[in-house]
Amino acid sequence: MNKKIISIDQGTTSSRAILFKNDFTLISIEQREFKQSFPNDGWVEHDPNEIWDSVFKVTKRLIEKNNLSPSDIASIGITNQRETTLIWDRETGEAIYPAIVWQDRRTADFCNNLKKDNIEALVQESTGLLIDPYFSASKICWLLDNVQGAREKAKKGKLAFGTVDSFLVWRLTEGKEHKTDVTNASRTMLYNIKENCWDKDLLDLFNIPFSILPEVCENVHDFGTTEIFGGRIGIGGVAGDQQAALIGQCCFKEGEAKSTYGTGCFILLNTGAEIITSENKLLSTIAYKIKGKTTYGIEGSIFIAGSAIQWLRDGLNFFEKASDCEELIKIRNKDSVVLVVPAFTGLGAPHWDPNARGAIYGLTRKSNKADITAATLESIAFQTKDLLDSMQKDGANFIELRIDGGMVENSWFSQCLTDTLDIPVLIPSIKETTALGSAFLAGMHAGLYTDFPFLEKYWSCKKKFNPNLNKGQGLRKKYSEWLQAVEKTKVS
Repeated sequence: MNKKIISIDQGTTSSRAILFKNDFTLISIEQREFKQSFPNDGWVEHDPNEIWDSVFKVTKRLIEKNNLSPSDIASIGITNQRETTLIWDRETGEAIYPAIVWQDRRTADFCNNLKKDNIEALVQESTGLLIDPYFSASKICWLLDNVQGAREKAKKGKLAFGTVDSFLVWRLTEGKEHKTDVTNASRTMLYNIKENCWDKDLLDLFNIPFSILPEVCENVHDFGTTEIFGGRIGIGGVAGDQQAALIGQCCFKEGEAKSTYGTGCFILLNTGAEIITSENKLLSTIAYKIKGKTTYGIEGSIFIAGSAIQWLRDGLNFFEKASDCEELIKIRNKDSVVLVVPAFTGLGAPHWDPNARGAIYGLTRKSNKADITAATLESIAFQTKDLLDSMQKDGANFIELRIDGGMVENSWFSQCLTDTLDIPVLIPSIKETTALGSAFLAGMHAGLYTDFPFLEKYWSCKKKFNPNLNKGQGLRKKYSEWLQAVEKTKVS
């Protein structure tokens, strides 16, 4: 069987289509960035039509560039930015408002009021999540309450809610399918991860009608058929980006973990059949569900990682390309005490302060852009240490960490990370792990293989970074100072 697999990777800043052979060798990539909108402090929005247009164009271009017909494609897999929330009209397919992005903090006061009502334990018990604007539920409420006529239309069954995966499935199937998968559903703050169903009590609590919700499916499933590329192509696999990266990194055994450094940073640890309820403000979530078996994970989220480098590039004009920052760091002051807290959209785990904002400490007349750049990269390593320390307190035992995402191309950052964490970090040979994960799911649906252990032969280490004891001591001292800076930055 020589058919190919297409993975649609719809991220926070760009959409990509990646073509794989049936042995999961990467053939070709098409990518298209789209606009980020920040209409108010802490608000982050995307144009749904621009998201769709970027996905359609990169997929069409991938097919044309590689001279493919629909019959050459075994299946399409989808992976996506999670928690980003859309509501659209079932009749027209048009969104009623821009997509509210996962980074958006406009519902912080709403969430704080829920916490004051002492219902966070109920939410965590059912969903594995903490109450925070990060998740979809409060975003849905905001849309229904602030878009004229939305709540009335929702009650009449005229509207559909979806995370980006659902929106893409709807558009790809021309409105025939309204479906999501368990990993994306588990990030809405409305899905009971123990019972594997939408939680009626939480729907009542948030006043969200059941009629707007998509059908929840396993990660390998018939999500429908698209005919918009000149013929019938099945959609056979869907997973949120971080779970897809866990699958792409072949972390199939309990205790294996990956950390992805994209727009944000997300560490996900496979906990097997057990739901671990964190006592250190981490999240319990569904890692994947295949053939009726649910595998769980524990996750820590950093809202700002690669987007901080994007800010240095576009906001402060420190360099022309993100890859230039590694060269810039070489001229930093080695004795610099500059500390950066990149809380542009609040602080994620384990701090969970949606009202915190970014800050730079320790500036002197000697400080320069190289010092700020180095401190920004260090802050991402420090936030990672926050998460690993919290996971270890919850019982995790890390021997190594598999890392991926655009930032790991920066060797200075990767070495800084391993020195800070004091464990080896491993970069895979196939760096497109998120897309690879969704391709694995689509490949299973297409019958290319039957179980995950078969895939472990496709994972290999391209580069391994080992801790440097002397540098690590200095970084861990600076980490203690950084924690003090974080406390000064907190608002809540």
